[in-house]
Amino acid sequence: MKAIQFEKPETIRILDIPEPGKPAEGEALVRVHTVGICGTDYSGYLGKMPFFSYPRIPGHELGVEVVAVAEGVTNVQPGDRCSVEPYINCQTCYSCRRGHSNCCENHITLGVHADGGLRPYFVVPARKLHVSTRLAFDQLALVETLAIGCHAIHRCQPKPGENVLVLGAGPIGLSVVEFARLTGARVLVLDLNEQRLEFVRDKMRIPDTIVAGPNALERLRELTQGQLADVVIDATGNNESMSRALELATFAGRLVYVGITTKELNFPHAPLLHRRELTLLASRNALPGDFTRIIRLIEEGRIDTRPWLTHHAVFDDLSSVFPTWLKPQTGVIKAVVEIP
Repeated sequence: MKAIQFEKPETIRILDIPEPGKPAEGEALVRVHTVGICGTDYSGYLGKMPFFSYPRIPGHELGVEVVAVAEGVTNVQPGDRCSVEPYINCQTCYSCRRGHSNCCENHITLGVHADGGLRPYFVVPARKLHVSTRLAFDQLALVETLAIGCHAIHRCQPKPGENVLVLGAGPIGLSVVEFARLTGARVLVLDLNEQRLEFVRDKMRIPDTIVAGPNALERLRELTQGQLADVVIDATGNNESMSRALELATFAGRLVYVGITTKELNFPHAPLLHRRELTLLASRNALPGDFTRIIRLIEEGRIDTRPWLTHHAVFDDLSSVFPTWLKPQTGVIKAVVEIP
């Protein structure tokens, strides 16, 4: 069967790989219908993703159909449509035993540390499948992106009426926005790209946006009557933004890093972190319950996935189309690859 592989940075090829075997104990064989493309895939293609190894079949945002299950598997059955939780955890380390499967000490993410879903069939632990009887495959592929934002909001627990400032209006930042507004908090979004901010205002109905730049802090003061943000969530992955994010948080505020950088962060301790008694948090991946919650929210109509799904491509065209999605002028929010 055919698979798409990042052979090395900026090199995509279609290759032939063997059909998967029968699922072993605890496993399911799935048919991949849709694959969402995210920042990790773009960074992997460009050679900028610190955890990415080559050659690699990418794809971890997946809408799949169960084809077969091993004897004893009861949570799914053939014919089920599922979202895949791509974080393969060992279940035995200290983190896993305490319920922190998202930061397993032996963590493997499909499509990053191990081959992912840009292939028609593969075998996955059945416990990583989350069933929906109502969602389309492209909606199921969107669940993982939304789960990142869901978990980030769970980390900082915004309260109704608090000011939550989201830095970065890419897919991860937008997933944070979705769950921040479900808390009843007031959401503000800051980004360099006015086209993205227009999307936030028009499609996500968030009126308060800020263009990144020398006047951003003063604009935030205006919008918050001088209070600044109770919660700042940095989804940029940019070390300069992450270093300066503390300036945007109010006294006794919380700062969550959901973006990733390999560079050092630098900020003054006494005048910012200590004087304001800020709480600094990291947010990594998501938990199984996040996937269950998101599927329910989409099914209930509380999350509208239609604005998210802006671009589509078929499997055979991905090699030529993928590089164009890196260009800001294409307006990509979420691109989905369909595997016929």
